[in-house]
Amino acid sequence: MKLAINLALSLGVLALCLWLVWPNAHARAALEHTLRSLELATFWPTLAGTIGLLATTHFFRAWRWNNLLRPIDVSLPPGRLLAISSVGFMAILALPARLGEFVRPALLRQKGKVSASAVLGTVAVERIVDGLVVSLLVFGCCLALHLGNPVAEKYWMMPMAYASLGVFLAAMTFLGFALRWPQATVKLCMKISLLPRLAPGIAAKIEAKLLDLIRGFTVLKDGANLAWFGFWSILYWVANGLSVYVLARGMGLDLSVVGAFATMGIVAVGISLPNSPGLVAQFHILTTLGLSLYLGDAVANTTGLAYAIVLHGLQVAWYVGVGAVAMFSSHVSLADVLASRRAIPEEMGLSKEPA
Repeated sequence: MKLAINLALSLGVLALCLWLVWPNAHARAALEHTLRSLELATFWPTLAGTIGLLATTHFFRAWRWNNLLRPIDVSLPPGRLLAISSVGFMAILALPARLGEFVRPALLRQKGKVSASAVLGTVAVERIVDGLVVSLLVFGCCLALHLGNPVAEKYWMMPMAYASLGVFLAAMTFLGFALRWPQATVKLCMKISLLPRLAPGIAAKIEAKLLDLIRGFTVLKDGANLAWFGFWSILYWVANGLSVYVLARGMGLDLSVVGAFATMGIVAVGISLPNSPGLVAQFHILTTLGLSLYLGDAVANTTGLAYAIVLHGLQVAWYVGVGAVAMFSSHVSLADVLASRRAIPEEMGLSKEPA
């Protein structure tokens, strides 16, 4: 029944996103023309550059995680770090509603040494810091358009910028309070949820696990590892933005570097919400929204949509391919991946199976 409900919700989100992004007859004709005009003989330098930047992005995204793990006394050798990260990135892309975020902590847990809950805390820090970085980027780009080019402004632009920035600032505030006053912060959150009144037994187990999760926030007190995490994160986002720019220019879009980074930021903020399987249609909607701010609706919904399809296809092929290779490496087994889906419910006390 749970599987059926999850599949139904995923397919419902997928159908809605496809309906929203489906082009009309004119857009379909322009879309087909753009895709057919891409000849490998002339397009391969752009393709090679984009794939190279995707590989660079992947490396920095994985490498920085060690700086979040070290403060909780976990340090992975490079091969295992890249393998677990690659499988986790593939799961984030493949599973709906960001459920793939649980895969890395589940694969890394070691009884008596480190819990999946504590590792999940490092993932929470990673997601919140990333969200704050891209929200600041999007806010700055949108504010520049609002002040300098009101003609290009969309009705959704500034509300979206303020909302995303507010959400991630609130999340950063929670991190700070949780690290400084963990017991009081958790008790307040549980009280607000009303769970102690509705299900006291479950609430007590979740409260204990939330305190364990806060262990993963320890990097915020570790200046050296936090600085290195910030350094690798900057390189990660720069490589990511450049991949958006290189492919756009190679496909004939007159997109500036600022426009490429703004588009990347809008996509990143949008997919931090519960996502459709494989980000299908959701990725395309967000990409064309970003492009419309700098290239206009006509280009964004035709050539821009073709660009979104190619960019999405390259990213999916890369993450699924690298994740599949990593899943059959000596560092991660298929059995580990299949077993990882039970780790978080078990550790949170929501499963009757022994951890």
